[in-house]
Amino acid sequence: MKIIADQQISYVQQAFSNIGDVILVNGREIDTDLVQDADILLVRSVTQVGNELLQDSPIKFVATATSGTDHIDIDYLKQSDISFTYAPGCNARSVAEYVLSNLFVLAEQKGFRLTDKTVGIIGCGEVGSRVLSFLEILGVSCVINDPPLKEKTGDNQYSDIADVLTADIITLHVPLVDDGLYPTRHLVDENFLTQIKQDCVLINTSRGGVIDQTALKNHIKNKPECLVVLDVWADEPEIDVELLSHVAIGTPHIAGYSIDGKLQATYIIAQKIHDFFKKKLEWTIPTDIFLIEPLEIRITENLDMYDAAQLAILSHYDPRSDAASLRRLSEISIQERANYFDALRKNYPVRHEFPATVIHLNETTKVFANIYEQLGFKVELH
Repeated sequence: MKIIADQQISYVQQAFSNIGDVILVNGREIDTDLVQDADILLVRSVTQVGNELLQDSPIKFVATATSGTDHIDIDYLKQSDISFTYAPGCNARSVAEYVLSNLFVLAEQKGFRLTDKTVGIIGCGEVGSRVLSFLEILGVSCVINDPPLKEKTGDNQYSDIADVLTADIITLHVPLVDDGLYPTRHLVDENFLTQIKQDCVLINTSRGGVIDQTALKNHIKNKPECLVVLDVWADEPEIDVELLSHVAIGTPHIAGYSIDGKLQATYIIAQKIHDFFKKKLEWTIPTDIFLIEPLEIRITENLDMYDAAQLAILSHYDPRSDAASLRRLSEISIQERANYFDALRKNYPVRHEFPATVIHLNETTKVFANIYEQLGFKVELH
C-alpha cells in the first residue's frame, strides 16, 4: 500500500513501514495529486481533509496525529466509507504543563500568586481536566464550564458561563465547532470580552478560531491591563502580527509539542491502523529518546510550597524563549513570515513533560516531595 504522511509526524516511517511505502511530504502541500494513488493518509492539523482533497481518490483510511479533528470532515469520510482515527488526549499533559508555566511567568512578572486568584476553565475534556487537576494540586480555586459535559453527566460542578466570566484567569480548552447546540467559533467575542475583569488573564491553547481576533485586539488596546497568552492563531501560518505585538505571551502553536505527546500520537494511530489491516504493530515508542541527559533540578532553598512549585515548573519549561522566537516575526519580510512560523514548529527543540525531569531534594526540602510527585516529576531524596 502507498501511505502519504505529513513529515512532521514523529517516527512515522518506522511506525508504518511494515504496512506499506511511506511517502513523507509537507503537510501544507498535500493535494489531490498526491493522494490520487494512495491508500492511507496520515496528517496533522495543517491539512484540511474532506471532499475537495479526497474525491475520486482510492484512500481507504485517514488518520490525524492530533487530539483535535476540526480539520477533518468526518461526515464526508463516513459517507465515503473511509475509515478514520485520531489521537485524543495524546498531548493533554503537554498543553496543561504549558498553561501552568505561562501562569507562573505572568504571576512572577506581575507580582501576584496563583493561590490568590480564581481560574475559569472553559472546556473540561482531556486538556481542561488536566489543567484543573494541576491547579487543584497547587491549591488554586477553579470554576469550570462545559455545557456538553454538564448535559451528559448532569454534574453540578459545571458552572454557567456567567460564573466563569467573573474569574481572574480564563483558559480555553474547547474544540472548534461551527454548528450544533454548542458552537465555539468566536466564543470569545466583543460581548464575552466586555464581561470579563479589566485585568483578566486570558489563555487560548485550543484553536485560533475560538477567539474573534479583531474584537480581542480592540479589547487589549482599550484595556492594556488585560494579559493575553496565545499559542493558537486564526489563519496560521499567516498570523496577525499586530495582535502578536499586543499579547503578553505569544507562541507558535507549540503548547502540545512535547516529544512525549508526539510519540504517543504516532503510537495511537499506528495501533489503530494496524488493527484495521490485521497487521501486528512491531514499532514501539523508542526508549532512546528518553536517554537524553534528563533535566535535573536541585531544590536546596527553604521555600514555601508555592515558590517551590514555581521554581520547579519554570526550571522545567519557561515559555519566554518560545515567545521571544515568535516576536521576531515582525522583523521578517511579510513574504517570509508564514515560512518562519512553520519553521519554528518544524525545528522545535525537544521538550519533555514533567515525568522526564528529576528533582533532587535534601533534608530541608524533602517536604516538597509529595507535591512534586503529584505534578508528575520524578523525585530523589538525598
